[in-house]
Amino acid sequence: MKAASLKEIKTELNSLPPDQLVELCVHLTKYKKENKELLTYLLFEADDESVYVQAVKDEINVQFKEVNRSNSYLAKKTIRKILRIANKYTKFSGNRQTEIEVLIHFCLQLKKVGISMPINSTIGNIYLRQFQKIHKLLATLHEDLQADFADELRLL
Repeated sequence: MKAASLKEIKTELNSLPPDQLVELCVHLTKYKKENKELLTYLLFEADDESVYVQAVKDEINVQFKEVNRSNSYLAKKTIRKILRIANKYTKFSGNRQTEIEVLIHFCLQLKKVGISMPINSTIGNIYLRQFQKIHKLLATLHEDLQADFADELRLL
């Protein structure tokens, strides 16, 4: 089955009555948890980005408390899971500033977790990639915002 183009989907959605549109949205949310989470963000959380960022940071903090520090394999696995969650939530927002804030928070928490990065190269590489990603995203922001985030980057 070939998927329709975005333009075709938009025109078809514009032609549908509101009742049927609501029905389609509900039907779409039943199949994937990520669709439901995205719709929740768009309907309830997109209006106040700062509250959303704080909720994501709180979720990251909760996940970092569950990191197994004694077993490096389980620690790496949990850290990758946390990074997947952080990337998913920033993808919902689509805002670069939100993504930078969440990634900086992720890196700070990763440093606080107490796993030696020079000894554990995988975790060190995860940290380094996120640090590079932050710098790349920071270059796309306005100069004033770059200056604001520069102070936070010094902590990393």
